[in-house]
Amino acid sequence: MGVALAAVDWVEKTRQLESLLGQSDTLTTSPMKQGFEAEVVRLHSNAYGSYILKIWNKHSRPDVSVQYRLLSVLFERGISVPRPLGWGRMPSGAHALLTAYDGISVDPLQPEKMQAIASLLAQLHQLNPNDIEGLNLPQYDFVGYHFQGLDAQPDIASALRFILPKVQIKQERIIHGDFHPENIVEDGERYTVIDWTNAQLGDPRYDFAWSYFLLRLYLTEQHANHFRSAYSKVAHEMQQQELDLYEALSILRWMLLNRNGHVLAKPEVLEHLSRMIASHAVLKEFEFYTSE
Repeated sequence: MGVALAAVDWVEKTRQLESLLGQSDTLTTSPMKQGFEAEVVRLHSNAYGSYILKIWNKHSRPDVSVQYRLLSVLFERGISVPRPLGWGRMPSGAHALLTAYDGISVDPLQPEKMQAIASLLAQLHQLNPNDIEGLNLPQYDFVGYHFQGLDAQPDIASALRFILPKVQIKQERIIHGDFHPENIVEDGERYTVIDWTNAQLGDPRYDFAWSYFLLRLYLTEQHANHFRSAYSKVAHEMQQQELDLYEALSILRWMLLNRNGHVLAKPEVLEHLSRMIASHAVLKEFEFYTSE
């Protein structure tokens, strides 16, 4: 991967990356946990430390220049994001992004950590994008972006049509788009938010509800409640009725992703989801097809 680093046609790069390129033959590599969208490796130099190289060579081909600029702006404003060193294109055309290495995956089993993690999301949502010159974040159609493949799932579409008139989607803030413990790394007591592929101008209430729902689904109610309490101390406090509606949107999106093969789940997770839906204030009146 040292060769791959030199092979990238770097469109934007820092002086530190220029120094690294001169040492590319000395870099050692180690594999990282892979996602659906990109190949990820850790690069290490005895002289310069560790870095993360991410190459979008799978089905997803985002405009990484947007992510690079966003990380640069957020890092300068003190938000806990990876320090970006450069972005460019591989010979195949796939985009690549190099950032600093900020630690190992956070251990989410301690509910007390939810306070620190929630504050990261709250700080992001407090930023006014109008105050940030040259940000140019994309703003997508809410349903078109978050519910791709909806036409093939009439039960989900029916519930979505019921919910949307009851909320007023306001896409006016910077959102992460997939904020959950697997996208948080820690180094001592410092936490950093990674994987900004889905960052956009969006509704922070939905961004929060998505995180809250994932904590309920994969961890515990205690974790989710710690997260909610800590978030509300810094940012918008969602009343229960409002949270129920936005969480319902999150559940519907997760179901759609699962049916389309973009989110894998063990049987016990699907059983837990069924129980959540059966007792959910908004979704309990709907009948959903059993996921294969």
